[in-house]
Amino acid sequence: MGKELSLKVQRFDPSVEKGPRFQEYAVPWKDGMTVLDALLYARDKLDHGIAMRFSCRMASCGSCGMKVNGRPRLACETQVADLRSETITVQPMDNFPVVRDLVVDLESFFAKHAGLSPGLARKSDPQEQESPTGEYLMTPKELDSFVQFTYCIKCGLCSSSCPTSSTDSLFPGPQALAQAYRFLEDVRDEATEERLDSVDSQHGVWRCHFAGTCSAVCPKGVDPALGIQLLKRHVMAARSPLGRRKAKRKTGTELFPNPNKDLLKSP
Repeated sequence: MGKELSLKVQRFDPSVEKGPRFQEYAVPWKDGMTVLDALLYARDKLDHGIAMRFSCRMASCGSCGMKVNGRPRLACETQVADLRSETITVQPMDNFPVVRDLVVDLESFFAKHAGLSPGLARKSDPQEQESPTGEYLMTPKELDSFVQFTYCIKCGLCSSSCPTSSTDSLFPGPQALAQAYRFLEDVRDEATEERLDSVDSQHGVWRCHFAGTCSAVCPKGVDPALGIQLLKRHVMAARSPLGRRKAKRKTGTELFPNPNKDLLKSP
């Protein structure tokens, strides 16, 4: 690779322009350079007008999600050397309205996340949840069943790569659905029926066609496609005649009783 990098940035201001255009910048290449480093050089040294998001620079905040050479990535995590090209093209994520240049509007993304109640619900002891006096315990095996989904940093890359999200604005998206599974599988949660109802709809979990692109682009190794398929299994089990009979014999929302219930609360 040469010592100079050609950085092509998609520029677009919807308030004054009719469509996007590309602007090219010559950026000095150095060992260890990331795509974010190249963008910051172009913004600081060549064009102060480039609009972009970034924060932690360590693949933890998810702010710098964008398309790099056509693939959704985190700019701070993507090494220029790994791209094996002297030309790098950066564009805003797909499936989101463009605010300006590389910045997209994530309001609907976070609204869909919040719409599936991403938090523990405790009906049996709400006061304890608000003012805890102890811990809600679980076994290592119970934690393993959903722990990977807690690694989500809400970067939006999975939703930007999802073909269903591109055609159905009411589809919650892989991020929100994977988080719905995360809390459904958590043995400390007591809102099973409400969670199943929230995803069992025409635009819900059944709109996923298992393309798998969401899992392929996740920078944290989360597998949203797997979470969605497991979520479908929960819905089918609860909606089957056997599942409904079991539900009637239970109280509350305990459709899938926890065999280690007595271990959940510490003294």
